[in-house]
Amino acid sequence: MTRARTVLFWALAAALVIGHAIVAWHSLVVWRVWEDEAFNLTVPRNLLAGLGYASDGALSGSTITLFDARISTGPAVLLPIAAVLATGADPVVGARLVPLAYWVLLLAGLAVLGRRIGGRWAALLAVALPLAFTAAANQSPIQGPADILGEIPAAALLVWALVVLPRRAWLAGLLVGLAVQAKLIALLALPAFAVALWVLADGQGWARVRNALRRSWLPLAFVALPTFLFELAALFTFGIGGFIEHLRELARFVRSGGQVAATTVPEKLTTLAGSWSLPGFVAALALVLLAGLVVTGVVVARRDPRPADRLVRMYATTAAVGALTFVLWWSTASHLPLWIRHPAVGILAFVPVLAAVAIWAVQRMPERTTARIAAAAGAALLAIVTVGGAMHVTTTLQAGGETLDDQRAAAAPLAEWATENDEDWLAAEPWGSAMSIIVLTGAHAGLFDAPSMQDTPRLTAGECSTETVAEGVSPALAQSHNGYRICAAP
Repeated sequence: MTRARTVLFWALAAALVIGHAIVAWHSLVVWRVWEDEAFNLTVPRNLLAGLGYASDGALSGSTITLFDARISTGPAVLLPIAAVLATGADPVVGARLVPLAYWVLLLAGLAVLGRRIGGRWAALLAVALPLAFTAAANQSPIQGPADILGEIPAAALLVWALVVLPRRAWLAGLLVGLAVQAKLIALLALPAFAVALWVLADGQGWARVRNALRRSWLPLAFVALPTFLFELAALFTFGIGGFIEHLRELARFVRSGGQVAATTVPEKLTTLAGSWSLPGFVAALALVLLAGLVVTGVVVARRDPRPADRLVRMYATTAAVGALTFVLWWSTASHLPLWIRHPAVGILAFVPVLAAVAIWAVQRMPERTTARIAAAAGAALLAIVTVGGAMHVTTTLQAGGETLDDQRAAAAPLAEWATENDEDWLAAEPWGSAMSIIVLTGAHAGLFDAPSMQDTPRLTAGECSTETVAEGVSPALAQSHNGYRICAAP
């Protein structure tokens, strides 16, 4: 039986590596550049052009916008991208290598945590779970691990904060601070980090409070450090008056989430259940199994404590608080749309840790009958996650539609026209796929309804209301896609 389990483990591990590699490759070189990726890409491009840490301001008046509050993907992602692009790398594939590297770090960190918590099977389940999760099925997706977005980098940094926390709390604090500067929404991880520091504190009563405060001030200072340095750079750039206005814009964006919608908790939870490459009821069953095993394991550990249990309880408590904070905030924020990428940071960082704790719980069951039930639940959970990952890989291989190569083929004649006519700016009409094509042409990207774009040629995937001055379409999609065109300024 031991030999059979070993063979099964390595077979699943090999399949997991292949599955992750397939999804990563498609995300790196196949998937189209979508508009949020393109918007983020304007920052490192402008930085290298000597325009400062600035976007093209497509959502902020369509002018070069320093420290644009609407770029919620931060310098922990965009500065490394600028460094890669400075080497002359392809502007899309080179940029995507940075979030893909963070993805590898995420999986490595989950493997370390999983093995620390519950051995190799816990590591396997923790690494498998992100493969089953998908956030690609809505208007604001995470297409894959290489998307030029901040969610996956933030999750990776939070996971490594958990890895180093028991021995180097200050470094954990710095990693949490960098996660915030990868994606602002990582601020929601702060309650989980505070809980972790509390659980690790020794003593009882006020002695524990004093010890927690003594242990926490330095890590919390390091949490604030990256944001302090970033905002200090903004202060030096803007001066006092401009900096105050920058903070107001940032506060408005954080409060609103950048979106206005009308959604309900059941709609959000249905969307969440449908984000695991499996029918929603199967995902719900997996959640029940996961929660049942974690709670039972923690209860057993409290009744029959062992020296190693304290660390696992810390991980269980921290991950539960972290995951619930993200999901509850998103599901109850009725003004936020049904975009699963909003809680994705918490899901990718904390739910795999809970899965590892579930495997640990199976190993902690003391009674034979209870242990068998727990083992069956753990096996069912692993099977569900495995099938979900396999379905995600299958969907990736079968996906059609516009690709990065199609976009490049369509953008080439448009870029040639813009260069010949000295057009440094093009206006996307409307926001969407046109934004991506503009960035691929090398021009600055504005939005057609901005006052600053009144005399600027439009780029659209629709029909021109003025003269069509250039057209581009991928030969591979000529029969099914209208292509893109540049329309003369109104």
